[in-house]
Amino acid sequence: MGGRNSAVLLLLLILIAASFFTSSQARSITSTPTKPHVFRSFSINTNQSAATARSCSYTLTIKTSCSSPKYTRDKVSIAFGDAYGFEVYAPRLDNPSSRIFERCSTDTFQIRGPCTYEICYLNLLRVGSDGWKPESVKVYGPNRPVITFNYNKFLPNGVWFGFNHCRKVSGSVI
Repeated sequence: MGGRNSAVLLLLLILIAASFFTSSQARSITSTPTKPHVFRSFSINTNQSAATARSCSYTLTIKTSCSSPKYTRDKVSIAFGDAYGFEVYAPRLDNPSSRIFERCSTDTFQIRGPCTYEICYLNLLRVGSDGWKPESVKVYGPNRPVITFNYNKFLPNGVWFGFNHCRKVSGSVI
């Protein structure tokens, strides 16, 4: 009987330790207190081979702040990815004739790109003279929890602006 109790106790300790290490490694972008900032040296990853990367579908939900201009005709691009160099890029999300990115609105986009691991960076690029203030960007990916990047800042013109919470990975370019 003592051996059985010891085995049960050992199994319980292993489960507790495993849950501790698992939860301590999990990280939410929304709980990270950093603010978006300019990435002057950010460039699109052109080293990805479309032939070798699996393609996945992503849903983006972008909420425009109520303190943004009434609408924008500015060109808006997005790039997001993981610490291993897999990057999804959309050179143009906006469509001035369709009333996208109006003040206090939420717009949804479907984007295809390489399958990523945990998304740890997201950058927006705005080019134009109207201005735009996104409140948040949510990324829904295959087999991944939703990731929210909270902006609530006006995007500067002509530079990539966003977040990079990636940890260096051996052999990674991020």
